[in-house]
Amino acid sequence: LRNLTDIPQGLRELYRVLKSGATVAILDMHRPASDWMRSLQDWYLNTLVVPAATEFGLTDEYAYIAPSLDRFPTGDEQVKLAQAAGFDRAVHYRLMGGMMGVLVATKG
Repeated sequence: LRNLTDIPQGLRELYRVLKSGATVAILDMHRPASDWMRSLQDWYLNTLVVPAATEFGLTDEYAYIAPSLDRFPTGDEQVKLAQAAGFDRAVHYRLMGGMMGVLVATKG
C-alpha cells in the first residue's frame, strides 16, 4: 500500500477484483510508535539499507523509504480505509515492534 499514489482507490480496486468471501493480507513497513524503535528503524535504513543499495546503484529505490513511512497511514487508519473501501472485516497486526504491519481484510 505504501507505494500507491492513492491508497483509498487502491483498496477499492482490490475490493472490486476479489471474490466474495476472499481475504487479503497486505504486509508493509510502518513507523513504530515507540521512539526507541523508531530510532532503531532510522539507523537500520540509513546505516545499512540505503548504503547497501547505493553499492548496487539503487539509491533512489531505497532512499525514499524513510520519508514515505512518515506519510503512511497507521494501522488503525488502514483499518478505517479498508472498511470505507467496502471490506466487511479488517484487522491490522503490528509486527517487529511496529516496524512492520499486516492489514488483513475480508470481502463479505
